[in-house]
Amino acid sequence: MRTVSCANLLALLIFSCLSVPATSMAQDASCQREDVLDPPRIVYRCPNGLVLEAEAAADLELQQQPGSTGPAAASLSGKAVLIEVAPGSGPFQILTPHAIAAVRGTIYAVDVTGEATSVFVLRGEVAVSRADGSQAVSLSPGEGVDVSAAQPLQVRVWGQPRVAGLLARFAR
Repeated sequence: MRTVSCANLLALLIFSCLSVPATSMAQDASCQREDVLDPPRIVYRCPNGLVLEAEAAADLELQQQPGSTGPAAASLSGKAVLIEVAPGSGPFQILTPHAIAAVRGTIYAVDVTGEATSVFVLRGEVAVSRADGSQAVSLSPGEGVDVSAAQPLQVRVWGQPRVAGLLARFAR
């Protein structure tokens, strides 16, 4: 298992603490919303280069940083979202009941159930930790991690059936 440096983890935790209260995605005027069918999902395109594709039933909320051109974080408490963060657009993180996934310039997916959060990287690198910031790991393309209360975080290369199943939820 690869670990994330203490400095990177500390920066992630500080960023988490400075976030302002969540704002509903649907109410965020800075992001354009597009409803897409087959499969049903909502695509949010934000001015800072962030693109979020959320399953239609996903429970997703934004967190704005004062003075930013788009969201700096989002909370996901159910279903899946595919995230594309443009290089140079600044840091972005997804907060779930089980995990924190933070990036700069990448494409990755986060899937939340009642028992676990799964993170898979298509491009770039993603730092993932438990929701309390512990047990941080780093994911590269093709790698994923399942974060649950019962198991230690273990980076794995995901098999094609699992990857295809997740990406099919976003018509990919």
